[in-house]
Amino acid sequence: MIISSASDYRAAAKSRLPRFLFDYIDGGAYAEHTLRANTADLAGIGLRQRILRNVENLSLNTTLFGQPLAMPIIMAPVGLTGMFARRGEVQVAKAAASKGIPLCLSTVSVCSIEEVAAQSPQPIWFQLYVLKDRGFMKNVLERARDAGVRNLVFTVDMPTPGARYRDAHSGMSGPFAASRRMLQAMTRPHWAWDVGLTGRPHDLGNVSKYLGKPVSLEDYIGWLGNNFDPSISWKDLEWIRDFWQGPMIIKGILDPEDAKDAVTFGADGIVVSNHGGRQLDGVLSTAKALPLIADAVGDNLTVLADSGIRSGLDVVRMLALGAKGCLLGRATAYALAADGQRGVENMLDIFAKEMRVAMTLTGVTSIDAIDRNSLVLGNP
Repeated sequence: MIISSASDYRAAAKSRLPRFLFDYIDGGAYAEHTLRANTADLAGIGLRQRILRNVENLSLNTTLFGQPLAMPIIMAPVGLTGMFARRGEVQVAKAAASKGIPLCLSTVSVCSIEEVAAQSPQPIWFQLYVLKDRGFMKNVLERARDAGVRNLVFTVDMPTPGARYRDAHSGMSGPFAASRRMLQAMTRPHWAWDVGLTGRPHDLGNVSKYLGKPVSLEDYIGWLGNNFDPSISWKDLEWIRDFWQGPMIIKGILDPEDAKDAVTFGADGIVVSNHGGRQLDGVLSTAKALPLIADAVGDNLTVLADSGIRSGLDVVRMLALGAKGCLLGRATAYALAADGQRGVENMLDIFAKEMRVAMTLTGVTSIDAIDRNSLVLGNP
């Protein structure tokens, strides 16, 4: 199919992936109201067009946590990325590096920290969940540090997995899941060869290294359910803050009071996020939550955002609402599933082109110049 926008990769991914994997990427929690609101609310924000502003010397460059980036984008941590394309996390890391931006590797990646870091042309970021097994958390933090990771993204909005009905319907979880996945794989021969046969091992690389045995896809949902920790509080994060010497970014903030608590805690940054609508359905979209949070914390820490971003225009909207950078999750997964590293690189080129058009027509030449003045009066 012809790819003219980043959203085209969604249809391409659907045609390549077995249903259980496509729905895992594509779906959200419960009735998916927040999932839909993330994209609708963001797309509904009007950009303020300005003319004759001399935007010849336009740049997408920025700096986040002391790291120069070619554009204000980070590849978001997405679990099981290595199931969307052969050794998928490595392919995304290479694509990101080729465009001058970082990958944030998920705790529940298929490829381990060591495998990805060894093949990435630049340092990666790492995302860590709050887990009951503190031994695992310490082990993976040490390994991340030894692999050259500086930026830790700590996800706090998953003390328990959200109810994702699509996963039960598709075979990702639920009765007879393994046999249903096998039948679906048979209908996708390209994926079956590229990932199913030649993309092994199919396990949670970071967890397997710690346990000394493979933790397979069949064990994935159960492992998550058994290890997320609903008892976590800010006090429980203090040992991580004390242990980790690099920037620490708290991901999963939707309320201004929690954002202020992150400042008090000593976080270097936050990610305004509802987990892509995959946790609690009915919460605010990121686009609606972001302005209040950005106003509440000011310059006390660096505000990032994710959820609902499907184009370069959406990145500009998020920046105008108060973010300093954006994380791309689904857009990356779709492009990877459709065309591997090449697809991710092309997707990033599309985002960059769209950002340049939006900045040109809103009359700004630098990322730092994008603010509420870039929005139509009456928007948040």
